[in-house]
Amino acid sequence: MERRTTTPRPGWQRTVEGQGLVYPLTRHPDGSLRPYWDESAYYVFTLDEVETLEGTVEELHRMCLAAAGHIVAQNRLADLGITDPRVAAAVTEAWHRRAEVPSLYGRFDLRYDGTGPAKLLEYNADTPTSLVEAASPQWFWMEERFPGADQWNSLHERLVDSWRKQAGLLPPGSPLHFAHSSADELGEDLMTVAYLKETAEQAGLATEWISMEEIGWDTLSGRFVDQQLGFIRSIFKLYPWEWLTTDAFAGHVLDTLDNGGGTGSTLWIEPAWKMLLSNKALLAILWELYPGHPNLLPAYLDGPRDLAATTGYVAKPLLGREGAGVTIHEPGSTAPDPVAPDPAAPAPGDEPCCYQALAELPVFDGNHVVLGAWVVGDESAGLGIRESTGPITDEYARFLPHVIL
Repeated sequence: MERRTTTPRPGWQRTVEGQGLVYPLTRHPDGSLRPYWDESAYYVFTLDEVETLEGTVEELHRMCLAAAGHIVAQNRLADLGITDPRVAAAVTEAWHRRAEVPSLYGRFDLRYDGTGPAKLLEYNADTPTSLVEAASPQWFWMEERFPGADQWNSLHERLVDSWRKQAGLLPPGSPLHFAHSSADELGEDLMTVAYLKETAEQAGLATEWISMEEIGWDTLSGRFVDQQLGFIRSIFKLYPWEWLTTDAFAGHVLDTLDNGGGTGSTLWIEPAWKMLLSNKALLAILWELYPGHPNLLPAYLDGPRDLAATTGYVAKPLLGREGAGVTIHEPGSTAPDPVAPDPAAPAPGDEPCCYQALAELPVFDGNHVVLGAWVVGDESAGLGIRESTGPITDEYARFLPHVIL
């Protein structure tokens, strides 16, 4: 694994926008716009490294599914903060019927520097982002800059194939709706959903657009409807399940939830059982089930234990995103170091956290690097790389392409 600098292509911004990445720039707190898509550098991997990482990702995925089964079998949903009996029942039923409901993808965030085993930092299994840039612009960048080279990237083909294989699980005779949030100012949510809609259409599925804000409730039929008052039989969303099950319409979601086999009127993708995997408590349960595993970091739910005095630890809110609320504690420290992206973020103890051993991100040319390794279905599918200025990968991180040479 190596970081190499290069000169960006002339007109790179227009190029990647035309390939679906409509948010190539990020506005920073000082008001400046800086590249989110950053092709002033790129990462190089050997084929052996990538094949090893592929095996690691698929093993981690199998372990996560086993941990989800353990959570359900041992009735440990409360460890994930799922205490509402109706939500717990819906997640449990969804898990038992998971073979009957489409499930698409997930992204593992890994610590890796080219030496030693990769370490799991977290699993984004319900609402993973950075898909568009990983699947499309970085592939076209490689073809233009390194013709004849290769890349860890079969995302597009695997997504289309996954939709095709799972088409028979969708309710017949109605389109698959794709929902984005109209409150998304950057366009990331919109373009991720648009890209997935495109892959579904390439698989031969009939699709329809809708925003989460446009979803209606028909009191006469007791069903969710679109703007034409058509029943929403199946819908893909990036809206997190923890919001979906606590918002004002949560009761309707649970009343009409189709967990497979036509048990309800609306089938949601990703399915409700993904709540078992998209929660940081999974990290502690994995360590409990697989102590000492070379690809895991020690993690606990009841406090940092011996990590406070030995390795140091990172306190992660169970449902945090893009580094929000994360605090880093060096060995022997009693208070969070001032590196949280949001100074007003709640301190550990104000909300449930997972306490994971501190494994500082590798630094290449002054940049902190995290690998985002994708699975589609149950198979490894690709890689996206993000860099950050600080030790926490936050909303100001940059995406860099990679190549196998």
